[in-house]
Amino acid sequence: MSFIRPEARTALLEWRETLLGVVVFLLGLWWLSGSGILQWIGIAVAVGGAILIYTGIQRARFRSGKGGPGVVTVDEGEVSYYGPISGGVAAIDDLAMVVLDPAQKPPVWILQQPRQADIAIPVNAEGADKLFDAFAALPGIRTEFMLSALKADATQPVVIWAKPVKTLH
Repeated sequence: MSFIRPEARTALLEWRETLLGVVVFLLGLWWLSGSGILQWIGIAVAVGGAILIYTGIQRARFRSGKGGPGVVTVDEGEVSYYGPISGGVAAIDDLAMVVLDPAQKPPVWILQQPRQADIAIPVNAEGADKLFDAFAALPGIRTEFMLSALKADATQPVVIWAKPVKTLH
């Protein structure tokens, strides 16, 4: 028996990291009002809460719902997608490019790696929210650009990240 409406439960789960950050931040502020060592602990806890709030907002903006085709897993530096028609595995370190194709229905993340077939992952596939951490690990990725592109009404594929080209000196 549930006392929370399904819509409210969904919203709470979507913003769970942010809500936890608010609680931690407020706890830090409360301890900050104390004296001595408690003030220093309060500062550290409040800063940790602020970081949780910031990352929680980013994660909530990245989530694109559920119920899409396939399942995504991210484990030990590898992204795996198991879909009804296609799938694949890509090592995060081997990625050459990440593209968002909003023209697909639903929109898809396209993971490109050398000498391998592209992997197209629907943004609403089960577990697709785990891609946020995988993408955040890419060197030089612009997270805010990625989040903006995800929410924009683009009609053409958008290159979210490309592996930096190494130059010889």
